[in-house]
Amino acid sequence: MGAFSLASEPKAVALLFKALADPVRLRILLHLARNPGASCCGPEPGVCACDLERLTGLAQPTVSHHMARLTSVGLVRAEKRGRWVYYRLEPQGLAQLRAFLSHLETAPVPQEVGR
Repeated sequence: MGAFSLASEPKAVALLFKALADPVRLRILLHLARNPGASCCGPEPGVCACDLERLTGLAQPTVSHHMARLTSVGLVRAEKRGRWVYYRLEPQGLAQLRAFLSHLETAPVPQEVGR
């Protein structure tokens, strides 16, 4: 996804904020930001899904669901290695979010937003 624009992509922006509206996903994002390479499975870059299961106390399918939401909006990158998936913050997605928020006061209001 390119730079966020409320006027041209209101649905994409809404999906982004919907993904951020979950406390579990926010906790995971904060963990990824503070522990970019810390994993129980070795020195590989990224955080292993098994670490996120322990962090959240949630089952693997539930963690996978949350990570799929964060990945689909471009905030997280997933990389499968062997039987585990490792997650990292996606710098470009975070930069786009920062840019959107910094221009929020001057962004044009969409003419119509469909549901």
